Amino acid sequence: METSGLTRDFGKFRAIKDVSLQVEKGVLTSLIGPNGAGKTTFYNCVTGKFPPTSGRVLFKGEDITGLPAHAIQQMGLSRSFQIVNIFQELSVVDNIKAVLIAKEKKNWNFIKLVQKDKALHDEALEIVEKLGLKEKYNSICNELSHGDRRRVDIGLAVASNPEMILLDEPTAGMNPNETIEVMDLINHLRTDTGATFFLTEHDMDVVFSISERIVVLHQGSIIADGKPDDIKADHSVQEVYLGGVL
Repeated sequence: METSGLTRDFGKFRAIKDVSLQVEKGVLTSLIGPNGAGKTTFYNCVTGKFPPTSGRVLFKGEDITGLPAHAIQQMGLSRSFQIVNIFQELSVVDNIKAVLIAKEKKNWNFIKLVQKDKALHDEALEIVEKLGLKEKYNSICNELSHGDRRRVDIGLAVASNPEMILLDEPTAGMNPNETIEVMDLINHLRTDTGATFFLTEHDMDVVFSISERIVVLHQGSIIADGKPDDIKADHSVQEVYLGGVL
């Protein structure tokens, strides 16, 4: 994925300013920055939630700037959200089935497919098992813990078999044990799916332990880009993060 001069205005406020970066295939890259830095706006422009004011987004060499979100996902670029975005009243396995049905463009017969399609059920169950939720496959999602709901949310991004997955704050609201489990899950899914993971995250322990490359956004602009050790030693990044301590 590549962005060139990506800019997004909200009235007179410029949320991201001339953001140009390339995300290499297979390299786990994290986008970090203080609250209000523009991370979610960047995600929204890349994934089609709303178009950039100017600039371009390329995926696999194709210009996807301004395409609707469903078209971008069908091209192989998927995402999860900072706020868990799942079907709370459906079971874990039926959540995954919904994505599989949409991927195959079978949504015209959703209820019948969910209830009677064994191949669909088996495929969904395989993904549920990868998420570590096999024992809870039939549990209604609003009865799950926050950590397990987050797993389902990641599963929705994975189920469309994407080549790249953008995760927005995947450990938000988690306790330390849940955070470790989700980090392990991401590493497992990288190996299992071969997808490229790109994530935003506020937990610096997570960022520096899991990332191969870190991009730092501040007031809508990139101020640093490099390997974790280089970012940790960067004085401009230290100044951004609370008095020079990373």
